[in-house]
Amino acid sequence: MGNDDAVYLAKLAEQAERYEEMVENMKIVASEDRDLTVEERNLLSVAYKNVIGARRASWRIVTSIEQKEESKGNSTQVGLIKEYRQKIESELAKICEDILSVLDAHLIPSAKTGESKVFYHKMKGDYHRYLAEFAIGDKRKDSADKSLEAYKSATEVAQTELPPTHPIRLGLALNFSVFYYEILNAPDQACHLAKQAFDDAIAELDTLSEESYKDSTLIMQLLRDNLVCGPVTLACPFADKSTLDSLDLVRGRAPGSCPGRGRGRGAQGGCSGGAGG
Repeated sequence: MGNDDAVYLAKLAEQAERYEEMVENMKIVASEDRDLTVEERNLLSVAYKNVIGARRASWRIVTSIEQKEESKGNSTQVGLIKEYRQKIESELAKICEDILSVLDAHLIPSAKTGESKVFYHKMKGDYHRYLAEFAIGDKRKDSADKSLEAYKSATEVAQTELPPTHPIRLGLALNFSVFYYEILNAPDQACHLAKQAFDDAIAELDTLSEESYKDSTLIMQLLRDNLVCGPVTLACPFADKSTLDSLDLVRGRAPGSCPGRGRGRGAQGGCSGGAGG
């Protein structure tokens, strides 16, 4: 199958919400050992994000139910739930290992631009992070170490080749901060990284290009929400209120408003910010 056909079928599969087939078509494109176009890169990201996202959501639900049944002492149900959870974990591991193999064998070696290099190393960090979410013992440490290494590699390139307002650089900072908070249990580092990215971007907000304005300000809002409204709030004195209110107005939100609390949110696939979450 040719490249054009594979891309067309991937788009068709996306419209039909058949994401496993979207993944298979984009793997054909990724195997060509060249730097993908922005459209191709985003299609690949969206495909894997949807395939992995559904299973991550399932895992969280099943894990929550397992904990509730354990607290009730329902050992029979806990045994059944554990088997089911492990089945989901096996699917998660297979998907993560699949995209990580594609990244290491094709995409990272073929990346030519700073933007592509950051995008793929960030993606590598994301999928090792997803493995670390459910792994235990040495496997968890190994996944966390590889995620940290990938995020650091992406950050090194981003700081030298992408402006602070670039959506991929902002998405990297957002997901890297989520990694520090959720995987390494290091809220201070999560706060520092996210706040620095936010402040650097705010300082150059007036230089934003029209094409990236929406994506960049959305990710900046997610950085703000994670730190002001999210679980890191108490550990993190954030930017001054006037700066935050200014961003709220840019995004069309009432100054000082908060969308809710819960897990730290990462950059989603589907925009140029990348494949986080």
